[in-house]
Amino acid sequence: MKRLAHIAVLVVVTLLMACGNKEVVRDTEPIYTPRYAKGFAVERDKATGEMLLCIKNPWQGAEDVLYYTPLDSEKPVQRVVTMSSSYVAMLDAVGCTERIVGISGCRFISTPSACKAIEEGKIAEVGYDSAFDFERIKSLGADMVLLYGIAGEAKILTNKFDELGIPYIYIGDYLENDPLGKAEWVVALSYLCGVEEKGKEFFAGVEERYNALRNEQHCSAYKPRVMLNTPYRDTWFMPPMGSYIVRLIEDADGEYIYPQNTTTTSKPISLEEALVLASRADFWLNLGQINSLDELKAAAPRFVGVDAVKFARVYNNTKRTNPSRGSDFWESGSVRPDLILKDLVQILHHEAKTEELYYYKKLE
Repeated sequence: MKRLAHIAVLVVVTLLMACGNKEVVRDTEPIYTPRYAKGFAVERDKATGEMLLCIKNPWQGAEDVLYYTPLDSEKPVQRVVTMSSSYVAMLDAVGCTERIVGISGCRFISTPSACKAIEEGKIAEVGYDSAFDFERIKSLGADMVLLYGIAGEAKILTNKFDELGIPYIYIGDYLENDPLGKAEWVVALSYLCGVEEKGKEFFAGVEERYNALRNEQHCSAYKPRVMLNTPYRDTWFMPPMGSYIVRLIEDADGEYIYPQNTTTTSKPISLEEALVLASRADFWLNLGQINSLDELKAAAPRFVGVDAVKFARVYNNTKRTNPSRGSDFWESGSVRPDLILKDLVQILHHEAKTEELYYYKKLE
């Protein structure tokens, strides 16, 4: 079977106002149906018997966009270029770090096996944003580029990859609101690499540990209220209910301080409203690049008197940050939500205990 002469059959379901719905679909049967992730599935084409990785709506605002990528167990992906650090963590989780030949933003990577390969010159920097080195990617002999899309299809990239004959695929893990849904994308990448049993085994362990933590009865008799974030240019952005970080807080038996945001995007609020919310919160989490209470007081002096600050219940998810400010919370944390949840349970309910936190640190 020919392996990805071009990444995929792109199927876009288009609404034509004059003609109604026009669809181009493949008649498939399921092979792997995710339990939590909404953005992918593994299927088999009933007509050809071909196994396919189906990627669904892989960027914000996408509707009815499908990529079908053929999977060949005899010729799995061997040379990978990744455009996101979370993909590095996924590949590492299934023992495929050695297949990475290029990374966008090498200096931000935290995964030890990848850092070692970068130091040894086995993984090349391929640029980022508007400065991708297409010729370098071509020279690396990449047989798959793992892309992410933010607000739409990255036409500048994909047109050039098409021109150079470089296969690519979109990975939409960042769109998953369920922490286990984000982690389940490790299975998608394991199918690409022909090590799907490793992917399933890894995810099953994460799922078991996460659900055990979520379902246990916490010692606290109340749900502590949690404030999030810090101001950006005099505006405070509060994530919506149902978002990734709010789901983690709720699964740790905490109460998000701003349930009013029932949209699907972060909502800007004034500093005055943020101060009212912060004054009601028991804990304050995820403060960007702030690393101490003194830095917090300098950045948000009006918030010095809130209880979370007075009683030093302020924690940031920056414990595992490298010298270039690359965050392992968003790298390995993408496939280890069980460790994030363990941190949050420890913070919100067992603060008096001394077990060391993994991704979070208390601001002193």
